[in-house]
Amino acid sequence: MASKKSRKRGVSWRLGAVVMVITIAAAALVARLVQLQVIDHSYYAAEARDIHVAKETVTGRRGALLDRNGYPLAASKDTYDVMVEVKAWKDGKAAAEAAAAIAAVTKGDPQKMVSEVEGAEIYEIAVARSLDFDAAAKIRELGLRGVRLLRGSTRAHPEGNLAAQLLGFVGQDNTGLTGLEADLESLVGGAQGTVIFERDGLGNQLALGSHSERDPQPGSQVVLSIDRFVQRMAERELDRAIKEHKASGGTIIAVQPKTGEILAMASRPTFDLTKPDLSDESKLALFRNRAITDQYEPGSVFKLITAAAAVDLGLVNPNTWWFDSGVVNVDGWTIRNWDLSANGSQTVMQILAKSLNTGAAWLAQQAGPERFYDYVFKFGFGEPSGSGLGGEVGGRVRTPDNDPENWRSVDMATNSFGQGISVTPLQMVMAVAALANEGKLMKPMLVREIIGPRDKQVSEPEVARQVVSADTARTLLDMMGVVVQGIPRNFLDIQGYEVGGKTGTANIASGTGTYKGTYISSFMGVAPLENPQLVILVKIDEPKDTPWGTVVAAPAFSRMAQAALAYFKIPPQEADLVRR
Repeated sequence: MASKKSRKRGVSWRLGAVVMVITIAAAALVARLVQLQVIDHSYYAAEARDIHVAKETVTGRRGALLDRNGYPLAASKDTYDVMVEVKAWKDGKAAAEAAAAIAAVTKGDPQKMVSEVEGAEIYEIAVARSLDFDAAAKIRELGLRGVRLLRGSTRAHPEGNLAAQLLGFVGQDNTGLTGLEADLESLVGGAQGTVIFERDGLGNQLALGSHSERDPQPGSQVVLSIDRFVQRMAERELDRAIKEHKASGGTIIAVQPKTGEILAMASRPTFDLTKPDLSDESKLALFRNRAITDQYEPGSVFKLITAAAAVDLGLVNPNTWWFDSGVVNVDGWTIRNWDLSANGSQTVMQILAKSLNTGAAWLAQQAGPERFYDYVFKFGFGEPSGSGLGGEVGGRVRTPDNDPENWRSVDMATNSFGQGISVTPLQMVMAVAALANEGKLMKPMLVREIIGPRDKQVSEPEVARQVVSADTARTLLDMMGVVVQGIPRNFLDIQGYEVGGKTGTANIASGTGTYKGTYISSFMGVAPLENPQLVILVKIDEPKDTPWGTVVAAPAFSRMAQAALAYFKIPPQEADLVRR
């Protein structure tokens, strides 16, 4: 039996051990408290805030795209997404009841809502998107736990699919993807804001919780040069011509020659602006703005450029005589007129009126390659027009300087009547608009005003350069007036106004140096001739019944110009001043 002294010593040892354990535990606890309260304080404080505080990014309202008269072509409207906190729907019965209540308002599938929430691995998920104000108000009145409304916006188009390729569309993040929506993103996109609010254990925003924010900034409104009435006329006439002639597509552009303002820019085929299909690659081509992206050989419309160069150089005038044998031989190649005719003695005026290929080649030869191509470039061909539109191409002009290995003299001959040279519809209409503007080539204008939250910027017409003299420009306009006198009234008849114009019929190149046997039919018109207010290009692709611009394209110009002149209240001319 242990002595009393030994027992006492054992008790003391055990007591010391306990004290030591307690001391160590206390020290550890203190250390942990120091770790939590001092060293890791910032981390855990932030974690606590994340649980009870929500931070949300709010997109600024996207600025509207307006026509020249202030009518909205693309605008933003408020929408609301129904957000559900995942853990709030853990109770299957409660989730089913909440989903049924939401579905009654949104016309959605309640079972799908429940399954989406159950399968979510994030804090909250949207079960319904893009509700309007009335539907959102009904959801709010339900007072469902764990359910909140997230405000956003969507793009609306009050004029339907008008100017679809030009305007373009936005993505799900409300950022511009195509057209002006993309080109003007920095102006109309606005700036994001931030909202911070407290929430309860279920994630619902506390009514009296702290709330701070950085306000989102709305985007600027942009006033375009487009006139919705003229645009609608252009699309109507384009659709009519395509249907009547079973064509594959086409383009119509209307310009104010003195300012360079684009009044209408229409292309076909088109797409549904409200729901563009990005999943089908075969339909992506529908989104492009063919007025600036598609290159084509303009055909006889280009004879206006060739004649303007020869007149401006002082080489010829409208009454200069030339003998048409029906054949021009260049580099071993034979060039003939479109109708295989040989017309004998002809004036320069008759070269345009009869659209003689041989005559155009002769005019180019008088100028020579250096001077001929100098005018081609001065008229704006071979480079983008400066419209500011994304995707604009510059066309293709082959010269002795930029392609000495492949260029031949026959190239200039065919270029003179619009073959073997590639242009865009916008380039072509702006070039002829220069003739209607005393020889001054304008930069295309699509943006008239930018109306920001605090200021307004007004665009001014910009002259690119003087291409030909005012006298030359007037001469060419008068020649265009004579040209249209040879067009039958059933194809071109604008009551009360003298107009000018030129047809074009061009083979479509295959891309292999040959032609496909299909055509582009076009008409370029100026109205009224005495004081031009409108220059309109009608271009119809691959008409099936007839290739002639007189039959296919001129009637569309006639109807559109007649309506537009009346719309702009341009007074008719006195009867004795109208040649037709």
